[in-house]
Formats: sequence, structure tokens, C-alpha cells
Amino acid sequence: MLEILKKISDVLSGKASLFVILTAVVTFFFPELFVWVKGNMQTTILGIIMLTMGLTLTPEDFKLLAKRPFDILIGTLAQFTIMPLVAFSLSWLFSQIPALAPYSTAMTIGIVLVGCCPGGVSSNIMSFLCKGDVAYSVGMTCASTLLAPVMTPLLVLWLAGAKVEVNAIGMFQQILIVTIIPIAIGFFLNLWLGHKKVFKQIQGCMPGLSVTCLACIVGGVVTTVHDPLVKNGLVLFLLTFAMVFCHNTIGYVLGYSVGTLFHFSRAKKRTISIEVGMQNAGLGTNLAMTFFVATNPMAVVPCAISCAWHSISGTILANIFARQTDTPTTPN
Repeated sequence: MLEILKKISDVLSGKASLFVILTAVVTFFFPELFVWVKGNMQTTILGIIMLTMGLTLTPEDFKLLAKRPFDILIGTLAQFTIMPLVAFSLSWLFSQIPALAPYSTAMTIGIVLVGCCPGGVSSNIMSFLCKGDVAYSVGMTCASTLLAPVMTPLLVLWLAGAKVEVNAIGMFQQILIVTIIPIAIGFFLNLWLGHKKVFKQIQGCMPGLSVTCLACIVGGVVTTVHDPLVKNGLVLFLLTFAMVFCHNTIGYVLGYSVGTLFHFSRAKKRTISIEVGMQNAGLGTNLAMTFFVATNPMAVVPCAISCAWHSISGTILANIFARQTDTPTTPN
């Protein structure tokens, strides 16, 4: 049975972007499919995603934080400065477009939430695919996720607090519940049971479970915003996608530029590019649904689009990097 689930998991993880997009499209035409993904259920699903991440962590991954403090510091600073500031700048720029002006507050909340979240859970896979520095990727993801309960609420309060009331304490608690606690549980389970064959087989099924849970979150968001999107038309969707596209792409470019500035090796430059550009948009979606959907329902739209697009763009970028001819570089 586990072998069958492993094969299904491999297919889902290999076609993650396609699966998430198909889920979003089908849900748009049949919004009742994921009406159950809301509130505590959505929090539980995101917690499962973070649990699957924790199940892959070992003590060696955390030792990286001590062995490579400078690299991790540079990457984490880039993560929590570039993406939030780019998000805020783009929200202002796109709010000048007449079609988006009525939704400027909601768009600001959504894109700033994505920008202030830690690195995406699939960035480690992308770093592996592009022949990047996977150990560095894991270290950056761990560092940004551990800092998220403090950094994400503070940054959202700073950047979006002037437009809307931000419950920073509530966000801190929510991030603890859906990220730190599940990751800690997964880590200790791996520490205690990682040597067992059955447990390793279960671990092999986790990528597919993670993709399925992400698809459920996206489906739930599409259900929530279905009526506003239908009412406001294709233009609103395309403009929001353009904002998400610019945010994500600029993150990749500036992340790579930071690596160049500090004379990182090619592998590390690829990794920091992906780590900075790919955000945990699933967490942003959960925060938007929990704290902002009642007063600004459209705030979840940038988060939902980011959920799907970051996986697609990360795969594309990883393939581009992987196809480049490697030349010898001095390790750094």
C-alpha cells in the first residue's frame, strides 16, 4: 500500500504546479467543492504541510545555522527586506491603475502578506533541481521560518498598518500554531523514528500529501473569492496576477544580485535567488483568511495566485539554471 502511495506522491510532486492550477480552474467552475476549507480546517491543512516539512529535518540541518552564520544572515536579511519592500512598492504602483484603485487596500494587504512570509516550503526541491546549494537552502528556510512568528507580524504592521488594523499578536500566535509547532513535531518524530524502514516509507509519501494540501488551500481560497472575481471580471484577475508576477520575478533577480554582491558561488547564487523569490504563500493565504477576509475579502486573491504561480515560476527558473553550462567557480 505504501509503495502505491509513494508512486502517487511522486507523480503529484512532479506535476505540483499543474495539479494546483487544475484544482483552481475546476474550483472556479464548481466552487462548492472546497467550501469546507475554511477556518480551523484551513489552519489544520496548512499545519499538515508544515508537518511534512518537519519530517524531513534532521539535527544536521539545524547545525547549518551555526556552521554558516554569515551565509544564513545574508540570506535571511534579503528575505525579510527585499520581498516586503518590493511588495509595498508594487501595491502603491498598481493602486494608481483605475481598475485596481477601488481594491487598493485589499491588494496591499494581500501582496504585503506574501512578501512578509518566510521562504516557500518547496524552495529546497527547486534548489536541488537547479544544482544549487541544497544545504544552504534548508538553512535559509529553517531560519526564516523560525523568525516568521516575530518578523511577519511586525513587517505587516509596519507596511500595511496605516491602511488597516493589524492584529500582530494574533498573527504571532497563528504562525506559531501553523508553522513552528507542526515543524517541531515533525522534527522530533524524524529524530525518534527516522531509522525505521516503515517511517522512511511514510516520509516518501509526504511530498504528495503536501501538494494535495496546498491544492486544497488554493481551492478553498478560490471558493471564497469566486463571487467577487466573477463580479469584477477578468481584468481584475490579470492585473493582480501582473502584480504577483512582478513581485516574484523581482525577488528572483534581486536575490541573485545579493549573491553576486557578496561573491557567492554559482550554486549559492541560484539558491538565494530561489529562496528570496519563493514565499510561503500558503501561510499568507491562511493569515489573510483568518484576519482580513471579513473586512477585505479580496486580500486573499494575491495570496492564492502566489500559491500557484510561485510553484510554476520556481520550476521554470530551476530548469533554466540547470540547463546553464556550469563553469568552475571558487567556493564561498
